[in-house]
Amino acid sequence: MLNCSERLGHGRPARCGVCTGKFGLVRYHSWRTPLCSKNCVDRFRTRRESDRNWVGGLQITFDHPSENRSRTV
Repeated sequence: MLNCSERLGHGRPARCGVCTGKFGLVRYHSWRTPLCSKNCVDRFRTRRESDRNWVGGLQITFDHPSENRSRTV
C-alpha cells in the first residue's frame, strides 16, 4: 500500500515551484503553485505580471489594422 507522499508525487519529495527549494513549516500557494517563502511568492507574481504584459502587448499589435493594406472599392 502506498503512503501519502508516494501517491501525490510518485516518490519524489515536494519542492517549491520557483526555486525548487524544500518547504519549511509554512507553505504558500499562488495559482495552485506551492511556494516556500514570501520571496518566491513575490518572484512568482512578478513573473506572471511580466508574462501578462508581454501577451497584452502582442494582442495590441494584432488588433491594429495594417497601413500597407490596399483598399478595394
